[in-house]
This record gives sequence, structure tokens and C-alpha cells, in this order.
Amino acid sequence: MNRLLVLLLVVVGCAAGGEPTLRDGDIIFHQSQSSQSKALRLAMNSRYTHMGVVFFEDGSPFVYEAVGPVKRTPLGEWIDRGTEGHFVVKRLADADRRLTTEAIASLREAGERYTGLPYDLRFEWSDDRIYCSELVWKMYKTALGVEIGELQTFGDFDLSSPEVADKIKERYPEGLPLNETVISPASMFESDELVVVSQR
Repeated sequence: MNRLLVLLLVVVGCAAGGEPTLRDGDIIFHQSQSSQSKALRLAMNSRYTHMGVVFFEDGSPFVYEAVGPVKRTPLGEWIDRGTEGHFVVKRLADADRRLTTEAIASLREAGERYTGLPYDLRFEWSDDRIYCSELVWKMYKTALGVEIGELQTFGDFDLSSPEVADKIKERYPEGLPLNETVISPASMFESDELVVVSQR
């Protein structure tokens, strides 16, 4: 299936009356093909290792993401970077009430402060560098006061596999800070705050 057809199916969808499937503020997940993806899947016990927020610019959908640097990526390009073109789009369960025009503007503003920041390979809870789920969590927390997913620490994850151990050794030669606050794509994906609105 070519990119144009995928975009048509995603944006227009199959909803009665032709209502768009995607909206500003939707959260999109996929399995990254990055070098760290397998370790993340094993540590989180989840298929989904990358995520971002959907915004429309001049009628075209983009994904605002932390990928080094934080930037807007055309939706089709973002989908192509995932494994086998699979993705899931989720939305706040009561989006019609909470995602007002003003809320979307606040969400965009909350994200803009991170534009251009480098990707945080050490997953630290700071604003100097930032990773994908941290970006989305902080945007929603700042703009709407909504906490999507439960904050965790490194000690909450499965660190037993060789792939995970290798990444820890590579990035934390001084030792992994087990009490560091983190938010994972898996925790956000499983949040009761969100409902599925589209997937492929």
C-alpha cells in the first residue's frame, strides 16, 4: 500500500459522515526501528517504543516528536519509519470536552519550548534533553494538567535480558540510576485516559 493511500485512509477514515479520523492532539504510537528499540521492547514488555503528537498544518498532518532533535515530521514519513507500517492512534477519552481550540493552542505552545532539543539517550527527567514519551507526557501535563500513564523508575523495568544489559553498559558506565523518574511509551499506551481511534 503506497504512502498516499495510507494517508487517505488514516486522515479520512471510515467514520460515518466523512468525519476525519485524526485530530489535533491525537497521540500516535509505533515500533521504532532504531538501534535501541529491541532493548526497549524487552525492558517494557511492550511492542510500542516510539510516539508523538499529531498536529495539522495547512490541512496536512504532522507528528511532533522527540527524535533528535525535537521536530515536526510529516505523518507519512513518520509511519514509514515504523516497523511494517504499523501504528496506533489514541485520543483522550473525553476529547470533545477537553481538547478545545484553546487547549490545542496550549498544547502546541507547551511543545514549542522543546523544539530543537537533542534526544535524551539516558532518559533523564530534565528539560535539557528529552525523549519521546517524556515530550508527550510533559506537553499534556503542562497544557491540560493531564497525566497520561504512570511515572515509573528504571527499577520498575525488566533489566534482565542481554540486550538491555548491553544498552545499560553503553549509556551508564557509572551504573544505572534505578530511582530515576521515567515515563515509558508502554505506560502511556496502557493509560485509561486514552482510547484507540485508528490503527493499521
